[in-house]
Amino acid sequence: MRDSDRTRPAGRAMARNLFEQVRFHYFRISPFARRAIHVGVLVVALGLGIVLGWSLLSTLLYTVLLLSFAALAMRFPRGAATVLVVFGWMLLVLALVGPLNQPPTLLTLLFLGAAAGGLAHLIRWVPPWATTLLALLPGAILTAAAGFELLPAVVALWGSYGMAAIALAYRFTKAREVRAVMAAQQHQPIRARGRDQAPQRPPGPSGPHEPAAPPPISVEEALAELEGMIGLAPVKEQVRSIAASIEASRLRAEAGYTTEPPMRHFVFVGPPGTGKTSVARTLAKIFYAFGLLETPYVVEAQRADLVGEFLGATAIKTNELINRALGGVLFIDEAYALINSGDGQPDRFGAEAVQTLLKRAEDDRERLIIILAGYEKEMSSFLASNPGLSSRFSTRVRFPTYSPEELLSITEVVQARRGDTLAPDARPLLLARYEDVHRRGIVDELGNARFVRSLVEAAAQARDVRVVSAGGTPTREDLVTTTAADVAKAFEEITARFRGYQETPSLEEALADLDRMAGLEPVKRQVRAITAQLRVARMREEQGLPVQTQMRHFVFAGPPGTGKTTVARIVGRIFAALGLLARPDVVEAQRADLVGQHLGATAIKTNELVDRALGGVLFIDEAYSLINSGYTGGDAFGAEAVQTLLKRAEDDRDRLVIILAGYEREMDRFLATNPGLASRFNQRIAFPSYSPAELARIAELLAERSGDRFDEQARQDLAEVFAWVCAEGLIDGLGNGRFARSLFERAALRRDVRLAAGEGTATPAELTTITSEDVRAAVEELAGR
Repeated sequence: MRDSDRTRPAGRAMARNLFEQVRFHYFRISPFARRAIHVGVLVVALGLGIVLGWSLLSTLLYTVLLLSFAALAMRFPRGAATVLVVFGWMLLVLALVGPLNQPPTLLTLLFLGAAAGGLAHLIRWVPPWATTLLALLPGAILTAAAGFELLPAVVALWGSYGMAAIALAYRFTKAREVRAVMAAQQHQPIRARGRDQAPQRPPGPSGPHEPAAPPPISVEEALAELEGMIGLAPVKEQVRSIAASIEASRLRAEAGYTTEPPMRHFVFVGPPGTGKTSVARTLAKIFYAFGLLETPYVVEAQRADLVGEFLGATAIKTNELINRALGGVLFIDEAYALINSGDGQPDRFGAEAVQTLLKRAEDDRERLIIILAGYEKEMSSFLASNPGLSSRFSTRVRFPTYSPEELLSITEVVQARRGDTLAPDARPLLLARYEDVHRRGIVDELGNARFVRSLVEAAAQARDVRVVSAGGTPTREDLVTTTAADVAKAFEEITARFRGYQETPSLEEALADLDRMAGLEPVKRQVRAITAQLRVARMREEQGLPVQTQMRHFVFAGPPGTGKTTVARIVGRIFAALGLLARPDVVEAQRADLVGQHLGATAIKTNELVDRALGGVLFIDEAYSLINSGYTGGDAFGAEAVQTLLKRAEDDRDRLVIILAGYEREMDRFLATNPGLASRFNQRIAFPSYSPAELARIAELLAERSGDRFDEQARQDLAEVFAWVCAEGLIDGLGNGRFARSLFERAALRRDVRLAAGEGTATPAELTTITSEDVRAAVEELAGR
């Protein structure tokens, strides 16, 4: 290639880069949004035409033509440039030949423009718009001469066709020269490699098992395979923009610009079962169809395929894996597992694999694409562990969770491949079940499309058992039709393995349990207000209305024994019933469950506790003990636990509710130690001390649950005892509801001792009645402790 071909004015290069940026952002807009923009432009143009008095028909025609040309320029820039050249030719012909009143000549010359543009697009490796311009330029001069009556029209006509043919022949010869030069520059020897996925040729002269040549694949076929996937709209848009940038790079090379092969490495992030491996295979085919890869094959690997059993063996194993993948794509799933810091010690084996991978990613970047895949949060931490990872793997593709409708479509596709069908009543049932797991936020943990495959297989098994158990000879429809009962049975079997799924109560049940608690009227009002706020936010979200971010972390402040743990469990059930948590489970913890024995271990211990609570509620009692001000120089261990807890409270806010509980005054001091605590835990529920009547009601409820009762005199004694301890200000120190429980249990014990010491057989009434004597004996025991 000549040096003059490599040098271009800076203005042209800047304009080209600007145009490519516009194209990139254009294809990042969803197709629906693009159509909406076009309709908006059309409406604005018609409105402007009405205001300015333009012809509405002309305004509509011109606006549609301009929008069509803009869409053509974004999708096919070469074609748009050629259209401009042909349009200019037509205007010239109409302006110069029209006045001569020679319709045959006019139509023939107009046809020349379309023919030259079409033939120019068949000549590859040179810009077609430039070929079209070169073919029509002599004809333009001759046509102008004929228009000014300097030449006969017939001479201008045949001269234009002749000069166009010569120009096209010249450009065809030029294209072959450019192609030969580029092939010589980019030629690389291709080594034969064994590949797990490669089909085998039959035995022949070259050897018994020589790998077969990859099948021919066009870019359109590869992109059509991508479009055939269900869902994944943002992924498809991003892959299409990648394909557009590859095409733009190829066009720049054809135009004579010096370009590097647009190879890159990728990071695929998203939950399991969202098609990351399938998209990796399609991406390999796209790069292969563009001629950037030697094969369209993907080598799939995990940590065990890269890491050896001793230092030094890891580099060998990683290099061997990369050698197998050369010329294609290396797909490493759960790539964050390469750096395993679970025991608090550096992972030298994983670090060796990463270093080897980084070196080969740079050295073989023109012959290899590496894709790292995994969960988004873990992949972000993994990429941050080494600066080379984030710089070499800068293209991130995010895979969204499948919607219930997409899961249903995947189900129908999987069933069709098996030759099965869904009964009419099974489809709405299945959609309702998918909406339920999606609402609870557990579809990612179930595995998205993997969950669908498991469900289809389990439903087919349930159908087979049902058909065989029915006896007789089943029809063909019976053998392939999955009913609603089959789907329900399979769904229950699979979700039963998922912790807490079946136990999730309804919202009415959770609120009824709250109402049955004795006392706590201000707490009940606040919990109901929070519930109403969450329900309205959910309804707004379902109708597409803006929703203000809801706080999901709470502070329960109050004396001991006032029902904080019980209300925390009810809050967990409310969030689960509303689909805001996957499970109603509550993990209870204290300082010892978060703080380790040395710096660094605390973060690991706290993260493990939070991981255990994910999907439910983490309840930390006496949370103020996390910051122990009695330590000289501050509590570094507690501060580390608080920092870790704050980060997880923000990162996992959609999958976790954290409740900090303790005495009100101590909790105030604790929240003041860190601004992040006060901002993230700004929902406070104050638990008041129980009144004497509420304490008596608690004791009676406990007796009812145990099948016991207090007689009239015993109830009066209870009221007197509770009134005295409350008046003396002793109830908080005694533990409020815990004191009522202890008093009941002691009184029941004294009754049993009394009855066992008596003569004869006690009646059922005596066995279940707690008397005044029993209550007084229990009070004396508790007072004497």
